Amino acid sequence: MRQFTAFLAALLLTSLASLHAADAPKPTEKPNILLMAVPDATPFPKPPSIKGLQVQMVDDALALGIHHAGVNINITGLVDLEKRPGNPKQVVDGYEFSFHESYLKSLDTQIKPLSDKGVLVYLILIAYPSKNPAVDALVIHPDARKDYKYTVGGFNSKTPEGRAWLKAVSMEMASRWSGARPECGRVWGWIVGNEVNSHWSWSNLGRKPMAEAAGEYAQAFRIIHGSVRSASANARLYISFDHHWGVGMHGISAEEAAPGRDYLDAFAKLTFDLDWHVAWHPYPEDLFNPRAWADKTVTSDDSSHKVTFKNLEVLCRHLRKPELLFKGEPRRVILSEQGFHLLLEPDGETLQAAAYAYAWEKCRKLPLVDAFIYHRHVDHAQEGGLRLGLWRNAPNSIADPHSKKQIWELFRKAGTSEWDAAAAPLLPVTGLKSWAEIKGE
Repeated sequence: MRQFTAFLAALLLTSLASLHAADAPKPTEKPNILLMAVPDATPFPKPPSIKGLQVQMVDDALALGIHHAGVNINITGLVDLEKRPGNPKQVVDGYEFSFHESYLKSLDTQIKPLSDKGVLVYLILIAYPSKNPAVDALVIHPDARKDYKYTVGGFNSKTPEGRAWLKAVSMEMASRWSGARPECGRVWGWIVGNEVNSHWSWSNLGRKPMAEAAGEYAQAFRIIHGSVRSASANARLYISFDHHWGVGMHGISAEEAAPGRDYLDAFAKLTFDLDWHVAWHPYPEDLFNPRAWADKTVTSDDSSHKVTFKNLEVLCRHLRKPELLFKGEPRRVILSEQGFHLLLEPDGETLQAAAYAYAWEKCRKLPLVDAFIYHRHVDHAQEGGLRLGLWRNAPNSIADPHSKKQIWELFRKAGTSEWDAAAAPLLPVTGLKSWAEIKGE
């Protein structure tokens, strides 16, 4: 087995070397327009708590006292096919690319106010289909379904131009938000894609067996990792998963979704030489039931169908396996997208708040968890009927803030001296006699 593993490792490194050699610029090609400086060596920060939010309203997020923030970026929206004057440009591997400066500046206005206050910003890299054939052919995997009946596309790591573009755009972003340009703000975390183990629904690159899907994603991850490392020595990169663990998403084939555990292990074998971490989404087993403590289809062993807040220790224990360590240490965990649905019943707000209290106390038992980034800031009318927000949305709006829910004040007190008193009245809702009953590793 060890010889076979060593053979696979050698084969992988040989293949990567060949790929890099094939993609390397020829002597006659133009140099890259962006010349990377020495990577910033600032150590990864250690914030006071795990409290985080996918931010919609910066001022409100700061009033809530967050230390971590998730910000989505649609990388498809950066493509400037017309190469307009004034937009940043790069030449990579013989291809010239241009990026919309207006979109980059709009992200600056989200990132800078947060990072200036010491909040760790995690950029979530997403390839939404534009339905412009030329743009999508560049950004999205060419095997993605052609009818556009998917939300998020897989990265184009298959074609030479797609790989060059991914390298160029990730270099542009990594350099801009590495700390070298204070006027733009700083990004510390790079979440590469979205729920990639469910590669038909949330990272579409066509129907593929898990090994092939993981290989395509690993190649894209490796490109982005190299770009981030060229600008920042200690920023962290994350692979994103949904909550499926021992089985894939229900009701679709093995070529459309894979168990998170198996995908994680396959990815780890392909990227054993890279430092990376895990961005997990431990939604309750039923997204419309906020009672995370009552999940019935989860267990505390490694064969559990899902990993939710109730059994989050399963993921953490798995990451401590010797074959998953990096330089002798386990990969870190952030919870980058999860929330609790507000039921429209008399105790709905209390149930939602109790779920947050339960989840917070669970995270306190798991030392590998660095961030608990809540989703959403405001209810969103186009989220399948889910009402996850700290705020209600205004009537007849998609996500305009209207009024705070009970969970807002509890969230504000998380990680402060006010927490224990605020969470205590919610304990009976969970059926527990003490938060100490919650399992850790």
